[in-house]
Amino acid sequence: MTRLRFALLNAAHDGANTRRNFRREIDADLVEFDAVDGDLPDHTEFDGVVVTGSRSSVYWDEAWIPPLVDYVAEAADAGVPVLGVCYGHQVLAEALGGRVAGMDGFEIGYNEIRQVRDDPLFEGIGESFTAFTTHGDAVVELPPSATLLAENDRGVHAFRDGHCWGVQFHPEYDVETARDVTDGKRDQIGDARVDAVLEAITPEAYDAACEAKALFENFTASAERLAAERADAAAADD
Repeated sequence: MTRLRFALLNAAHDGANTRRNFRREIDADLVEFDAVDGDLPDHTEFDGVVVTGSRSSVYWDEAWIPPLVDYVAEAADAGVPVLGVCYGHQVLAEALGGRVAGMDGFEIGYNEIRQVRDDPLFEGIGESFTAFTTHGDAVVELPPSATLLAENDRGVHAFRDGHCWGVQFHPEYDVETARDVTDGKRDQIGDARVDAVLEAITPEAYDAACEAKALFENFTASAERLAAERADAAAADD
């Protein structure tokens, strides 16, 4: 089978770390679009769509956000597998009819997340696992046809709706990104909390969080199975 081709919708305002992380973790040809700059595909002919994190909120009044939400809704409606990460998870929820709102406080650092039901996206990942989180918004209402997959005491951390998955945590982060993002939150959460989180970004914590990276391989495998099914169906129609 030919190599999969995914659209990478980069919603990060400074996309270098994001680009590096997703290109390292996803074994597919990634066609990157700068979503913040209003750069989006003009078609949905991809094997998958991946939506990244962002420092923006999905409910902000910024011109680039509604077209991104609309495109994700269009891709999902066309049956294209979608993976949304952090902000991308929130964009996906909004695109499919859910709701995102600001949290009481901010979740940041390596935290424990619990699976609430089995799903192929989490194959090989423990029922309780560690992942880096950094967010002040959360999905407060799931899309009508979505299923909750994972959570912690701060709310929804993963859901599925058909061939679409959203994860609130950041399985793609390396140590450098975790440190950069944390250090950039001083104005938002204060020096003392930032310093405490930085101290906890250790090789051991990162190694524990690497378990969650398996979801990228699982998403790709799911997209590959769907592409094969479509190819078989097309061949049968010829």
